[in-house]
This record gives sequence, C-alpha cells and structure tokens, in this order.
Amino acid sequence: MPQSQNPSTPATTTAPDATSPTPATAGVTKPRVLVLFGGRSGEHAISCATAGGVLRAIDRTKYDVVPVGITPAGKWVLVEDDPDRWSIVDGRLPEVTDGPAQVLLPQSAEENGLQVLSAGTVPAELGRVDVVFPLLHGPFGEDGTLQGMLELVDLRYVGAGVLASAVGMDKHFMKLVFAAQGLPIGRFAVLRPGDFDRNPVAWTQTVAALGMPVFVKPARGGSSLGITKVDSLVDLPAAIAEAQRHDPKVIVEAAIIGREIECAVLGGHDGRRARASQPGEIEVNTEHAFYDFEAKYLSEADVQLTCPADLPASVIAEVRDVAVRTFEAVSCEGLARVDVFVTPEHRVIVNEINTMPGFTPFSMYPRMWQASGIAYPELIDELLQLALARPVGLR
Repeated sequence: MPQSQNPSTPATTTAPDATSPTPATAGVTKPRVLVLFGGRSGEHAISCATAGGVLRAIDRTKYDVVPVGITPAGKWVLVEDDPDRWSIVDGRLPEVTDGPAQVLLPQSAEENGLQVLSAGTVPAELGRVDVVFPLLHGPFGEDGTLQGMLELVDLRYVGAGVLASAVGMDKHFMKLVFAAQGLPIGRFAVLRPGDFDRNPVAWTQTVAALGMPVFVKPARGGSSLGITKVDSLVDLPAAIAEAQRHDPKVIVEAAIIGREIECAVLGGHDGRRARASQPGEIEVNTEHAFYDFEAKYLSEADVQLTCPADLPASVIAEVRDVAVRTFEAVSCEGLARVDVFVTPEHRVIVNEINTMPGFTPFSMYPRMWQASGIAYPELIDELLQLALARPVGLR
C-alpha cells in the first residue's frame, strides 16, 4: 500500500462503491484518500460519527474517497460512502458491520496496494491510495498501533505519528511528559493492574491525599467512557472497577476548580510552528456531574459550547501558547485538541491532549477553527495537504 512518491502526481484512480470495487483507471489525477473509521475500541460509534462528518464535507472535486470501516472484531471492510449511514440520529449509535467486501492489507511496501476479497471470488485490486485519514478514536487506532502499520508500508496518513499517538493515548505517560517539559498539570495517581486489590488500604490513603473529589478514569480511554466523579472514598472501589471495564490501568486525578477550556491545534507547513485556534469553553448543566459521554454525544441541549471563550485577552494568549507547547511536547503532528483548566486566579493547567479529536461539524475541534477563520471543508483539505507533504519514516 505504498503512496505515490510525488504528492503532485498522485495515483490515478476512481473511488469504488461498497459492493463493486473499482480498480485504478487512467486519466484521474486527484489524490486518493482512504477514510478509515470504526475500530475495536469502545469509541467505535464516535469514530463512525466523525467519519460521517468528513465524508459529507470532503471536497470530491479535489479528492477521490475510499471509505473503509473496521468492525468491532477488527475486520476491515469496504463500506457505504453515505454520511447519513454513519451519523448519530435520535440516539442511535452507528456501527461498522461485517460485509461481503473484505479489505486485504498489503504485506510490504513493495506491493501495489489494497485488495478486496468477496466470498467465492479471487481477490480484486482496489488500487493504490495516496493518504489515509484515520478517524479512529481510542486503543487500536489512536494509540500508535495503526500509525506503526502505516509507517511499515510507507503510506502517508493524517495526524500524529507513532510516539505522539501512544503518549497522547496514555494519560499516565502523557502527564509525565508534560511535567518533564515544564507544563503545569494537576495532581494524580496511577493504579496498575492488581495494585488496588493487593493493598486497598494503602491505595485508598494515596487517593485520599489528592483531596476530594477525584475523577477515576481509564488510563487509555476517551469520550468520557468509564469515568466516575468520586466525592467519597466509600465509592472508590466501584469507580475503579468501572474504569477497569475499559482499561486495566487506571488514573485518579484530583479535581481542579476552574473553567474547562479547549484549544484546537493545527500543524505548521514547511517546518513552521503549529497554530492554535481561538479557545472554546464547555459548560454542562446540572443534569450531568461532568462532561460525560451522554452530554457529549446524546444530550446536546444540556451542553453550552462557546467559542471564543469569554476570557481576558492575556489569558486567551496564554491558553493558545500552552496549547502549542503541549502539542510540541509530545512531538505531535497534523492536529490535536488540548484541554486545559483556567482557575479563578487565571492559572492555566493542562488536563490532556487528544491526538484525534471528534471531527463532526458540531465537535469542538472544527468549531474552534470555524471561529478562527477556517471552515470545516477547508480544515479537512488543510489536514490532507499536511499529510501529503509529510514523509513517512524518521523525520
């Protein structure tokens, strides 16, 4: 699945539909984009919704599009190029299901490209692609595993590389990197598999030292899945068990009094520094203890998203500076959303970096860029151009 060696002369292909893959044809000069989504993590449905937004907005006059879904079991299949099919509608969470056209991955960089296998047939050429847009959230997609596979076959892709993806997925090592780079972070404790069961008294004391309340989270999760706000130590064991349903490693974070502010970051061209958007603010009504999964994706009326955030100019400047420094701290590329707290004293404290944030038109990342002068379709184009211009391998 190697890419064209010169982005200005991409593979000559046309996009297939989900039932009859079309091989490369002569005369078409548009870059071919494999939009990849779904996946094996608990954020499967959110990845599908993200893909629906991208499929609807990507400029078909500039790009050929090949949509490929990964089922929850890990099978790659050719899927419908239908944005509505992948949207969250009336609380229905979309899912990639097994289909007749299974996408076969290349075994080496020398192979020509993807193939499609249908029952009872020999593999058919799907053809080469120029760039992958990996819209996967969570483990087995956003954590460096997919990025490593794409690097192995010399295929360009949108977003962070192997190391930044892995660090950005693991809140434990993320915070260690932030602290080493002098970024302000909150207090936390990490429970590795079996820690709490071996010595619950000692770990309860460790958590108590953080102060109440605390947030108990899967260390390598997203979309607020498995997170519990704990106001009493009595509830700590249940909160740890809930987090471990998603990840055997758990992080416990001290609550920070402050406003939840987000900032979108976009990579720079030709060695220039990354760019930060206007920051946005999230306010959740009292129906939710915090910005949980339901508030994010199923109860839009309960959430107020404001961009630009109502902050003094000096604080906005600091948030944007911290966002870029956070992006650079993990050697991120392409895009990221940086979440911070702004305390009543206007201190900016980094919460986390998300290397593949939600990307529907209603998600905070594109909304912040919209408020900063880059519309959603233009943002997709910018990310693809950054990926096409970036080499694979050591850089």
